[in-house]
Parts: sequence; structure tokens; C-alpha cells
Amino acid sequence: MDIKNLVDEKKIINWRRYIHMYPEVAFTEVETAKYIVNELANYPDLEIHRPSGNAVVAVLKGAKPGKIIGLRADFDALPVNEEADVEFKSKNPGVSHLCGHDCHAAMLLGAVDALYKIKDELAGTVKFIFQHAEELPPGGAKGIVESKILNDVEAFYAAHVFPDDPVGIVKSATGPVSANSDMFAIKIFGKGTHAAMPETGIDPLLIGAQIVQALNFIVSRNVSAFERAVLTVGAFNAGTSFNIIPDTAEIKGTIRTFSADVRDLMEKRMKEVAEGICKANGAVCEIDYKRGYSSTINDEKLHELFCKTIEKTYPDLKIAEMKPMMGGEDFSAYGSIAPTLFAGLCAGPASGEVFMNHHPKFNINEEVLPIGTAIAVAFALELVINPQ
Repeated sequence: MDIKNLVDEKKIINWRRYIHMYPEVAFTEVETAKYIVNELANYPDLEIHRPSGNAVVAVLKGAKPGKIIGLRADFDALPVNEEADVEFKSKNPGVSHLCGHDCHAAMLLGAVDALYKIKDELAGTVKFIFQHAEELPPGGAKGIVESKILNDVEAFYAAHVFPDDPVGIVKSATGPVSANSDMFAIKIFGKGTHAAMPETGIDPLLIGAQIVQALNFIVSRNVSAFERAVLTVGAFNAGTSFNIIPDTAEIKGTIRTFSADVRDLMEKRMKEVAEGICKANGAVCEIDYKRGYSSTINDEKLHELFCKTIEKTYPDLKIAEMKPMMGGEDFSAYGSIAPTLFAGLCAGPASGEVFMNHHPKFNINEEVLPIGTAIAVAFALELVINPQ
């Protein structure tokens, strides 16, 4: 069977461009979900479920016995104005698909279309997971998992487009491929006063500056050189006037790690540093620490099968190692049910400057769309018949 012949490139591009033109941010993707459901309605034997939020899960049952596997795509956009010069530019001001989720959704629709054509020959069951709200914790995957609609799935696959390398390269690896992604807010309570009389107050701005500096020593002095961690302060707000020492200051940031032990250590040390500096200066603080997405772990057996599938079916594609990224990805939630495999699809533009995911001028080479769809179809066909 030539899987490439099952893939309808024109349909996939049309789906991608429509979704791209009408983006919706996390947890508001009502119209996008309606569009996906309407498109899925063209395949009469599909079971269509709405398990949580704006998520859509379509179930295709094959005519022969086999495993139950899940293919996942996200479809939320970002709250950023698009600057890319494309004919299908976002029609929703201030919102755009700058991470490639429009591509993911279109490729998954393409996989539905392709596998539906051979449903009478298909072994096992494929659950197509159109997931909302990947970009904003707690994320859409959490609710889908909690709905228990995927409890019988035996393996999950997802892929993400990245424009850092040209089309024709596919990336995968074993072990962690995304980071534990946590966030924190530290509110410092001092004592406001006139800027000319600092001795009569407790300066939360100055205390905050000490905290920001001290936080940046945690990784270099508390985390082993053989581990990986990132702590970044992204916001520091205090005061409104040149001649007033404010009452409060607020620091916001993120912590990225891979191991559970380092994750615990970073949270502990961040709190100790902030509270210690505040106490030493006569201030107090409130710390709001939120654990976001856990690290996505690629299963070794799935990785090996994925590479063999590509080598067997698409020998012209290059397989490269996917380096762990410090970005968060809520595909990790599905790992609580079954082994997962998260791959990277290189989608660099044919010419011109490359703008990475989340940049206002982000764009991809649409030649990746039929390739990504065909890979998903080929891997699904391998998964439903291969034991873990």
C-alpha cells in the first residue's frame, strides 16, 4: 500500500488555511471546534465525542481486531497580531496561529480522511484527539484525560512543526523531549514612604531587586552540573512615581526542569530565597507557585518503531535526533494513560528569513503538511498491529 496516495494534499492545505484565518486563543476555540466537527461529519461511520471543553475526539473502528491508539493535534492560537505576509492572514485582530497548531489540526483531519478510505482493511481502533488549549495551563489535555474517554488507548502519537530546519527532516528521541513547566509570582509587602526619607519605610523595590539577583544563582549553585534547569524572571513591577517608595512589588517568572527531584529542589530554593531576603529586610512576601505541564517522555519502544516506520515507508526522509526543549507541552498528560511519542516535523520556509514559533512573522513551508499526515497514517497502521 502506498500511503502517500491516501493523502489528499489539497484538502489538508485548505483545512490549514481556513483554521489559520479564524484563530481562537486557548479555552475560547468554540468556532474552530464547530468547524472540525462539521468536517468530521463527512465521514458517516466516525463516532464523534465532545469530552471536555472545546475538545473533539473522533473514533474510527477498523474491521479487524487490533490495538487502540490515539493521534493528537492541538488547535488553539496565540494572543498576538500576525505580521507574516500570507494571503490567508488572520482575520481576528490580535489573535493568530503563530505556533503551527493550525497545521497540526489540518494534518490530523488529513489522517482521518486517509484512514477512513481503508477502514474496511483497518485493524484496531484509532482515536483522533483534536485538543483545545495547549498554550495555557492547566491545558486542554487534562480535562480530556479526566473524562476517561481515552482510558483504553494503548499508545499516543503527536507531532509539532518547527521551522528551524528544512522540510524532509523528522526528529525524534527517547526520554524527555519537553520540560516541566512551572510559574511563580512573588508579592513583596514593604512600607511606602517619601523617596527622600527611605529610612522611614521598607523598600519593596530594592528588596525585589535583591530577590531577582539571588534567584539567578539557584541553578548555578544548587543544581548539579549533570542536570538541567532554567529560572527566568519575566516581570518585575513596582511603584508609579519618581518620588514615592511603594508599598508593594511583584515578581513573576517561570522554572523549567526535566527531573522530578530538580523540580522539587527549584521550588523549595526559590521560596527559601524570597522569604529569607524579605525577612532580612523587614518585609514579608506571598508566593504563588503553580506547577504547569509535566515533562513529555518519549517511550523507547515507540521511538524505535517510529524510526523503523519512516525508514521502511519513507526512505527519502532524514531522521534526526530531537533535542529536549525547555518549552512546556501538555501532551505529557496522556502519558498517565499509555506510552507516548512526540515528534518534530521540520517545516522551514523554502526561502527568506526563518522566524521561530510564537514570533509575529512565524510561517511554515506547506510542503510539510502531506508529509506529516502520511507519517501519522503510517505510524498509526504500525501501532495498531505491533505489540508494546
